[in-house]
Formats: sequence, structure tokens, C-alpha cells
Amino acid sequence: MTTETMPETEYEDPVFLSWERSDIERRVGFRAGKYTAVNNMLSFLIGLALTLCFYGVLSFFRETTIGAMFTQRGPTPYVMVMFFCWSLAILFIKNSKLRLQRQALNVDVIPQANDFVLSPATVQQVLDNTYVATDNPNHFLLFHRIHIALSNLKNIGRVADVDDILRSQADHEESIVETSYSLLRGFVWGIPILGFIGTVMGLSDAIGKFGAVLGETTDAGQITSALQGVTAGLSTAFETTLIALVAALIVQMLITFQKKGEEDFLDECTEYCLKNVVNRLRIMPYQQEQS
Repeated sequence: MTTETMPETEYEDPVFLSWERSDIERRVGFRAGKYTAVNNMLSFLIGLALTLCFYGVLSFFRETTIGAMFTQRGPTPYVMVMFFCWSLAILFIKNSKLRLQRQALNVDVIPQANDFVLSPATVQQVLDNTYVATDNPNHFLLFHRIHIALSNLKNIGRVADVDDILRSQADHEESIVETSYSLLRGFVWGIPILGFIGTVMGLSDAIGKFGAVLGETTDAGQITSALQGVTAGLSTAFETTLIALVAALIVQMLITFQKKGEEDFLDECTEYCLKNVVNRLRIMPYQQEQS
């Protein structure tokens, strides 16, 4: 007795890529940023939660050297930690959104059959396929780029024009990705500045105390003791700068890796469009007559 197996279907669900269900910002009810851009309010809330968790754990080690560095050096370490955690939240969300965008590269919205010809007569079939593959093609960078290039193919009439549109759209999307890093660049700049401010505050406090001792006494022993306090205060003050520089370095390195991933994705989208759109277009009849 043989058992027949059901043939595997390409899509188990009518919507292969659900932006509403898969986008991390939409899943928690926030307005989603475009492509890999991030909703600042959501990232702020996540960053705030991480900061509270960090200081909650640190409260058990308040009397240690590490605890003192973050809790007994004035207000600047608290702001630095908040900016650092906010940066981590942004990068986490961007990475999640990038993984979702990458899934579009695995969807063949353009039929791969050898006899399929991409032309004004078959463009609508391709556009319809994008709506079968996802709930909203405009939220996927690759599908949106294909829509822009093919939606007016009947009015364009030349392969070179389609290629120009794709290149122009690629430049526009690259600008969108670059703009999405504006806040992160501000944090990378601001965190070290906060460290320097904390150091200046520490130096000012230590020197002020030393000046007060000099005004009150001429005893060499008391002056020496006060000077020791100043040197100890200097080492404490520079801890703030150390924390800031390390935090800024970590954020910058993570930004570099994330940005490299997004740039690679844009290049893969360009290659996808060149291979599946430009190379499969056919010259229009009136072009053949002109040539």
C-alpha cells in the first residue's frame, strides 16, 4: 500500500513576507521607520529600560571601584550610560529590520522560466507577484525599487531609461540609509564630550578644595595632605573620560559593522535588479526600427 505525499507548495501562507507581523516596531504597536530607519521613541524607551537595568544591577556593587565610577562621579556618567544604551537599542532595531529586508532577496517576483520575457505586456504580472509575496511591497526596499522602475515601463520604452531609474532610486535609498545614522553619529560625538565635561567638573572641584585649604592655612603638612587629595581627585575625574571614550569606541565599531551590512544589502539589491530586471528586458519594437 503506497501513501501519496502532497506536493510542497512554495508559500504556505498567501503572504510570504508579512511586514505588519515581522517588523519589530509594528509588532509592538509603534510607527515603523522606513526600511532600516528606527522609530526614535521606541529606541529611547528600550534604551531607558536598559539604563535602569544596568543601574539596578550596579546598585549591588555600589561600593566597588566599578560602582563608584558610574554612581559617584557626578551626573555625567548617568547621561553617558543612557546615550550608550539608546545607541545599542537603535542598532538592535536596525539589525532586526535589515534581516527582514534581506528576506526579499530570496523571493522570485520575476518568473525564472527561460521563455519569460519582461516587457510592457508582462510588467503587470511582475507587479502582481510582489503583492502575492508580501502584504505591502512599498515597505520592502527591493520591491519598492522594482515598482518604481517597472510601473511606468510603457511610457519609458528604453532599457537604458529603466537602468537610469534604478540607479537613481539606488542613490536615493543610499541617502535614506545614511540619514538613519544621524542620531547615532550625534551620540558618538556627544558621549566623549560628556566625558570631558565630567572631567572638567572633577578638576574644578578638586582644585577648588585645594584653593580653600591654601586660604585657610600655611601649615606645610595640611597643604601636602590637601595636595594629595587634589591628585586623587584628578585620577577620579579622568575616569569619566575613560568611560566615555570606551563607550564611544564600542558604539562606533558597532555602527561600522551595521553600516557595512546595510551597504552590502544595497549592493545585493542593485545586483538583483540588474540580473532580473535590466538583463531580462527586451528592446521595444520602435527601437528596433530606429536602429
